[in-house]
Amino acid sequence: MAIAQIILFAVVGAMLIMVIRELAPQIAFLLTLVVAIALFAIAMQRVTGILIPIERLAGEADVNSLFFATVIKIIGIAYLVEFGAQIARDAGVGSIAAKLELTGKLFILVLAIPIITAVVDAIAHLLP
Repeated sequence: MAIAQIILFAVVGAMLIMVIRELAPQIAFLLTLVVAIALFAIAMQRVTGILIPIERLAGEADVNSLFFATVIKIIGIAYLVEFGAQIARDAGVGSIAAKLELTGKLFILVLAIPIITAVVDAIAHLLP
C-alpha cells in the first residue's frame, strides 16, 4: 500500500509542477527539488531497513566487514550521484550533471581499490 501512496504523491507533484512551470519556472524547479528530495528520503527510509539483515548475512558468511562496508558505500555513492545528476539535468545544466557523474565514478574507483587489490592477491595465490 505504501508504494501506491508514493506513486500518488509523485504524480500529484508532477502535475502541480507542470501547471506551475508555465507561470513561474523558478518556483516549478524548487517544487521539483522538494518533491524529489521527499521521494528520496522515503526511499532511504525503506533501504536502511534492509541493511541490517544484509549485514547479518555477511557476518554469517564470514565476509570481511571492510569489503561489505565498501560495497555499501559504493552503492550509496552511485545512487546519490544519479540523484544529483538527475536534479542537475532537470535544472537544464547537463554539463554539471556529467561532471557530477564523472566525480562519482572517480570516488567509486578510489573506494574499490582495496577490493581490487584483494582480488588480484587472491588470483596471484591461486596461480602456481
